[in-house]
Amino acid sequence: MPRSLKKGPYVHPSILKHLSRVSAGSKSAIKTWARNSTITPEMIGYIFSVHNGKIFIEVKVMEDMVGHRLGEFAPTRKFLRHGGKMQKEIEQKAAQGATEKTKSEG
Repeated sequence: MPRSLKKGPYVHPSILKHLSRVSAGSKSAIKTWARNSTITPEMIGYIFSVHNGKIFIEVKVMEDMVGHRLGEFAPTRKFLRHGGKMQKEIEQKAAQGATEKTKSEG
């Protein structure tokens, strides 16, 4: 269920405090654990280090990100691959193609 319009978007108070201190074009990232904070138009151009449960992932805020949450751009799970016979066959073919390419170049 979405947040009430009269309340406005939720932005963690510490993020607002950091936004007032740091300039938009600076290289330093604003470190945050507040993945549920909504990205507002004032955040465009800033770099955030969003915690994903293990590490901090740098997210540079662009125009099309406004209205989304910071956590959407820092995935918490690492996709490795789908398993099964078909996947193994595809990987073997790709490996063979790569080795043939290197042999033909050398």
